[in-house]
Amino acid sequence: MPTELPFSQACENNKDPILARLREIFDAPGTVLEVGTGTGQHAVHFARALPHLQWQPTDHPDAADLCCPRLEQASLPNILPVIELDVSTADWPVESFTWVFSANTAHIMAWHEVEQMFIHIGEHLPKSGAFCLYGPFNDRGQYSSDSNRQFDQYLRARAPHMGIRDLQNLCELADAAGLTLANNVAMPANNRLLVFQRMPLDCNH
Repeated sequence: MPTELPFSQACENNKDPILARLREIFDAPGTVLEVGTGTGQHAVHFARALPHLQWQPTDHPDAADLCCPRLEQASLPNILPVIELDVSTADWPVESFTWVFSANTAHIMAWHEVEQMFIHIGEHLPKSGAFCLYGPFNDRGQYSSDSNRQFDQYLRARAPHMGIRDLQNLCELADAAGLTLANNVAMPANNRLLVFQRMPLDCNH
């Protein structure tokens, strides 16, 4: 039964606003690497709405099974088998993709994992691709809302390696990986969709 599947209310709330943006970005046939598939709600919703895409779900080895019941129930032809992915490793088990999507992961990962994520994506993202990173972000150390401040305090109390990331720090990682912030889209509930693309060769950074 659908009610028995792993469920995230946040995914349910944000899936349509995110989809509206992804339609504009993932606008040609290709493979989307999803980093941190979680319950699988995003994977199913986006793959069903964007049948021109091949959706590659991944998650940490400790959590990769979480999405399987939902993906199996949906049985969509354009969702590939889930891959176990520990982003902290230098050698990822997947290197071929057109786009990357990741939601609400950067504040859960340790900082060195965020660094590795940008490094690997930078090495393999094609010129026509994009890396879409969704979640709450600070700007120059400032919270965008009181709710985000409270959420950050909750994360840091839960585990010292967690916390809302600062936009400038992420852009520094992107710059080092040969990527640049092409768009910073305001989303509901004080979240953002950051769109990173391959840095032009003549870009002076």
